[in-house]
Amino acid sequence: TMWKSGTLLLLSVLWASGELQQETELRRLPPPGKLNFGYVPAGVYETLAHYEPGPIGILFHLVHAFLHAVQPNAFPHDLIVKLAKDKFGAIQTEYQKAIYYEIGFLICAAVGLLFAILMPVVGLFFCMCRCCDNCGGEMHQRQRKNADCRRGLLGTLLFSTSLVITIGVLCAYAANQNLSSQVKNIRRLVNSNMRDLHTFANDTPMQIDYLISQYATVKNKVNYDLDNIGPLLGGRIHVRLEKEVHPALNQVLNMAGAMRETKEALENVSVSLVVLQEGAGKLHFNLSQVRDSINRTLDDPGCHDEESDATTAQLCHSIRQSLSQLQMSANFTRLPNVNPQLEKMKNVVKTDLSSVVHRGFSSLNDTPHIVIEQTRTVVNSVQNLVDSVGNNISSFSRAFPLQTCLSNFTIFISHAHAKIEDYYPEIDKMDFYRWIGCIALCCMVVLVLAFNYLGLLCGTLGYDKHASPTTRGCISNTGGTLLMAGVGFSFIFSWMLMGVLTTIFLAGGNMEKLLCEPFHTKELFKVVDTPYLINPEWKNFIPGYMYNDSELELTSESLYSTCKQNKGIYSALRLDKVFNISSFLNTTVFTKDVVHQLENFRIDLRAIILLEAEGKQNLLDFSEAGLSEINYADYLDEVNKGVTVVDVLSFAKELESQTDLMPRGPLQTALKGHVATLQRIHRQQIAPMEQAMSALNQSMRFLERTASDLPNKVTDVLEAIEAAQHLISQNATLLINQETRKYSATIIGYFNQYIEWVKTSLALEVAPCKPFSNILDTAQIMTCSFLVDSMNTFWMGLGCSTLFLLPSVILAVKLAKYYRRMDTEDVYDDVETIPMKNVPTYDTMNRFPRASAPPRHIDW
Repeated sequence: TMWKSGTLLLLSVLWASGELQQETELRRLPPPGKLNFGYVPAGVYETLAHYEPGPIGILFHLVHAFLHAVQPNAFPHDLIVKLAKDKFGAIQTEYQKAIYYEIGFLICAAVGLLFAILMPVVGLFFCMCRCCDNCGGEMHQRQRKNADCRRGLLGTLLFSTSLVITIGVLCAYAANQNLSSQVKNIRRLVNSNMRDLHTFANDTPMQIDYLISQYATVKNKVNYDLDNIGPLLGGRIHVRLEKEVHPALNQVLNMAGAMRETKEALENVSVSLVVLQEGAGKLHFNLSQVRDSINRTLDDPGCHDEESDATTAQLCHSIRQSLSQLQMSANFTRLPNVNPQLEKMKNVVKTDLSSVVHRGFSSLNDTPHIVIEQTRTVVNSVQNLVDSVGNNISSFSRAFPLQTCLSNFTIFISHAHAKIEDYYPEIDKMDFYRWIGCIALCCMVVLVLAFNYLGLLCGTLGYDKHASPTTRGCISNTGGTLLMAGVGFSFIFSWMLMGVLTTIFLAGGNMEKLLCEPFHTKELFKVVDTPYLINPEWKNFIPGYMYNDSELELTSESLYSTCKQNKGIYSALRLDKVFNISSFLNTTVFTKDVVHQLENFRIDLRAIILLEAEGKQNLLDFSEAGLSEINYADYLDEVNKGVTVVDVLSFAKELESQTDLMPRGPLQTALKGHVATLQRIHRQQIAPMEQAMSALNQSMRFLERTASDLPNKVTDVLEAIEAAQHLISQNATLLINQETRKYSATIIGYFNQYIEWVKTSLALEVAPCKPFSNILDTAQIMTCSFLVDSMNTFWMGLGCSTLFLLPSVILAVKLAKYYRRMDTEDVYDDVETIPMKNVPTYDTMNRFPRASAPPRHIDW
């Protein structure tokens, strides 16, 4: 019930994870603007569920390697599951598999048990044997040639063995101290875990409130877009329309410019024609006078006297013949005027077509304002709905007793912590007793080591190579006695040590192989997650217990792994698959209401008038201005003729050059005067007429181009305007619907972003359940890293020491013979004169020993 209540608390912010995703009518539309919801406030969990043993970790690795050598078999998953399902009733049928798995431990335990049994028995027989002066009990030492070498070798071996035993004791002591020091860290770990649970309980309401408060981001953005529906929706519609409408309006605008240019061209033609007609009359009169005057000048007698001045006569004759070219070429009087067309164009341009077109542009640019006015009611409805949704979210979150339940959870944590605190004195007391017991076990071996080291020290310091076995000093004899004391204590303590260590070995080794190692490899989770293991009716225990739905894929391994990654408890407990949030907040209804309101947009653009009737009539008037009635060919023919038959300026230059060939006199002077008159006529009359002809030429050519197919051009422009107007008035519905759907998708997209952000935040950031995985990791650290590893290192170190007590006993017994003072010794006569190498080892007749016991062949 507590779990069910706790999981329900987080549902207050999951209103958006219902069926909003089902609104797929918006299809794959452009993504809306990215909303920034910030970061969910999160506390920092202080528990570092990781243990670094330090230098003693080397010993832990050695123990793990030894256990792997003893027990290399894989974790017996199937066997444990079967035993658990049958409540260990299957042990009778599965004992062979169990024995096979435990064979390494059983062999080691058998060796330890055999050691524990045989050691006291052997010690008993050894004591009885020595009491009968056997087994080294006889206080007589046979003389040997290599006695010093044997004594040194035995001493070295015993010292080396003692060093190995010492190392084992130090390892056991280090493990014992490590366990005691780590027990003191239990309080720190437990306290940090409890603080993390408090942080979890205290931060969760704040995180949920933050998720709820971020609805304001969506609300503000939606209201902003609704308030700016004109630029956003109307602007999009305008952009789409202007692609079709602007070309037509631009054509009309171009036509308005053509009208103005046509009027100006007609005015230029009219002015130029008047100038040319008036100038032609004056020029004709002046040219006639110049011709007559030159003819009169050429009547001079000097021009006829061929005998006296043939050159002058010839020049006069040439000039007289060229005078016929000095006359008008173009006849402008026959050209009709363009006053009728000009009057019509003046009437046409009285209507400012450009202003009419700009009014069309303004009408089109007013689309955003039209959208604002026509959607005002829908916008207000949607904004009211958005406000009500925010109120519903807040009221719904307040409907859950979140704070009360979390307060109860905090109280539960505090009570649990208080109960754990009550156990600390008991834990310290038990650890003290354990420490004393382990120290006592170590002291048993240390006592033997003390006798060994003291015996070696006294035996070495008290050694006198000149002393015989019966005359050895007190210090040497004490060394031998200490070694034998160590042998005695070895027999007394070793079997008890081995019995205790074998028991610890079986417990610690199996805990490492069946608990700690499977936890790291997650094999232990697979056992717990075995379907129908805990309850025959539940496939998965956790969802079956919490939600009464054992088919839900929620296992202890997935729960632990998710929390280990510090993800939210929402994703860890798979709440999204169990609880339908729509049934709590009716999210689907709210979503459909928003979509329904947005679908109520009705935008009518028929009020947009691109070109008023006045503008259309103006275009028709332009096409009927009579430009096609102008005889452009006659105008261009006359313009292309030139003003005079000959270029007057060139004629004047030629006349001047001919005059220069004549002799000085009245004739030459008169002709030069005529040259000056021609130059003045060209400058004052012909040059302006040429400019007027050029302007007339340009204007007529422009008018000819404009008049070319003008009615069809105007018709095309009017048809383009009508097509654009029809698009806006009749066929813009599809375009408007497309842009409206895009705009609605943007609005709904903000809600979708909020939904996805809430779901992601719930899965990853809200109520991160790392404290719960930390509790399990902490339990594993305290059990495996603190207790089991230290316990296993203890039995390994002390066990090695206990095993090496056996060679220590043998070496100490043998070495004590060389340190203790003997009661009898071997004495020989003439021992220096009898070569030892020449006497058979089995010949005792010539040795004359004084010892009570004759030497045996084996002693030599």
